[in-house]
Amino acid sequence: MSRSSKSGSKPSPKPPRLVRKKRILIVDDHPMTRSGLVNLLDKQPDLEVCGEAGSPAEALAHIPRLKPDLLMTDITMPGRSGIEFIKDIRAVHPELPVLVLSMHDETVYAERSLRAGARGYIMKEVGGETLLQALRQVLGGSVYVSPRMSAQLLDALAGAQPRGSGSPIKKLTDREFEVFQLIGQGKSTRDVARQLHLSSKTVDVHRAHIKEKLGLEDSTSLIRYAVRWVESEKPGA
Repeated sequence: MSRSSKSGSKPSPKPPRLVRKKRILIVDDHPMTRSGLVNLLDKQPDLEVCGEAGSPAEALAHIPRLKPDLLMTDITMPGRSGIEFIKDIRAVHPELPVLVLSMHDETVYAERSLRAGARGYIMKEVGGETLLQALRQVLGGSVYVSPRMSAQLLDALAGAQPRGSGSPIKKLTDREFEVFQLIGQGKSTRDVARQLHLSSKTVDVHRAHIKEKLGLEDSTSLIRYAVRWVESEKPGA
């Protein structure tokens, strides 16, 4: 009787099946932030960083060559606004999921990001385990927001919130919100028009709509309100 046919013999164990790591493209204008994310993700058995970009334009140039499985991006960077960048990704690479990782209040930015096409929104203050959970959830085809934000979105969907409740900033369209942020950064109408590739007349129309929606009487009130809001959004404010 051969050794292999003896009673009780066990078959040779199968070699472990190699799983392709999911490729992440990190977009953030802070090199130290990118470095920390690379250090976290490259230690994972199922994830790897395939590239980094410091701006939306750089990221868009990298995507065809790097072929990432997911793009993780900040929401505020030089040049193209984060919301418009997400819309660009959605238009040019509709199959590429986007996870926003931002320091900004999710109650203001999360819903806008999801409407623009992002598959998740997570704040930079969370721990590494929560970030990894968000990444894997989005890579798995689901949407990720915090439990607090999820409850808020469900309440709004169910009509639990009175119309117009919450931050008045939510009343602004994405374009009006961009103009509002730039006003808060001290930009003039001409500066805003140049940065957003609009005419000065169009910017003035947006300013008028913003004043109406926020209940502000004049341009001075708008500037003060916008500056205070932008200052409140800064870390440690």
